[in-house]
Amino acid sequence: MKNSILYIVFSVILFIYGALNYYIGLRGWQAVGSHITGLNATIYWLFFWLLAMSYLGARLIGKFLPTRIDQALTTIGAFWLAAMFYFVLILTVIDLIPLFDKWLGFLPAGIQNNPQTAPVVGLVILAIVTGLLVYGFWNARHPEVRHYDLTIQKQAGSLNRLHIVMVSDIHLGTIVHNGQLVKMTEMINKLQPDLVLFAGDIIDENIETFVEQKMTDSFRQLKPKLGTYAVFGNHEYIGGHAEEADRYLREAGVKVLRDHSVKVAGSFYVIGRDDRSGQRFTGVQRQKLAELMSGIDRSLPVILLDHQPVNLEEPEKQGVDLQLSGHTHRGQMFPNQFITGRIYEVDWGYLRKGNLQVIVSSGFGTWGPPIRVGNTPEIVDIVIHFNQ
Repeated sequence: MKNSILYIVFSVILFIYGALNYYIGLRGWQAVGSHITGLNATIYWLFFWLLAMSYLGARLIGKFLPTRIDQALTTIGAFWLAAMFYFVLILTVIDLIPLFDKWLGFLPAGIQNNPQTAPVVGLVILAIVTGLLVYGFWNARHPEVRHYDLTIQKQAGSLNRLHIVMVSDIHLGTIVHNGQLVKMTEMINKLQPDLVLFAGDIIDENIETFVEQKMTDSFRQLKPKLGTYAVFGNHEYIGGHAEEADRYLREAGVKVLRDHSVKVAGSFYVIGRDDRSGQRFTGVQRQKLAELMSGIDRSLPVILLDHQPVNLEEPEKQGVDLQLSGHTHRGQMFPNQFITGRIYEVDWGYLRKGNLQVIVSSGFGTWGPPIRVGNTPEIVDIVIHFNQ
């Protein structure tokens, strides 16, 4: 029964994906392709479908292909996903204009039903989408350091302040390579934090690239004096390599907290919650936060790592002082931030909820398209002052 439902869902998704791509391809042929002398329709559609199906093909049969071909298809297809997204948005708006014009009559007479208009509009759309991809790729490769200065009204042993660097959603794998990880570690080390925290989705579904490029060596370059801790996000589980990811990260000096807490320097606690999506892949439900905090001295500061910023009433009720999350990417590609802004109480930035303070990062890497439009990749730099 479960497999039947999965097949139905996959078939529906494949149909929608195919229909959207056919819509793009048809509009492309009508606007530009049919006006290019000597361009054969069969060649056009063959090339178009190879491009449109490259990402899906890599996901379905990539393990049977040579590594270079699999990576090439994945990369090309990832760019196409972004192009597809913006083509659909722009073409839908363009196709709705004539309908509104029938009611409002705002189009000049020279544009209506003019056969010369289509190629010009088609080339303009192509230029806009290309520009968005070029900018989005550049933007995704230029992370910023975002600073927060907080106060927690608790004593923390001998500590008056704590300097944390938090990073989420690196998505190391086929798209985000070791070069970006090296850049990230260099940026972190320049900040000289006391503590480094990773808020999930460190490794994408494909762990092979992580191993082949020896990314553990890059993580070993981090030397915060109070240690490096991490939690898993949904992508460590989607790929089915959670246990391997745990082992490799621990070998690199990153302590993975999976429904576990640690008292750091006798001064404060870091609690790491397993990702809420893990149950779908392991069959094991994560512990309730109340259970994780049952043996904790709540007079000391409590910092919670939880990949997805949901159900914030729970950490507020349990007396958590600071929650650090990621997952949202702030939509990654405009205008998706308007959707994430409605889904999450806070999809990016800072929120105070009673005594609970929450910081949600837009993430360092990308998932799917290596594109960011309307947001910036970031490393989160936090200075906490304790009330003595």
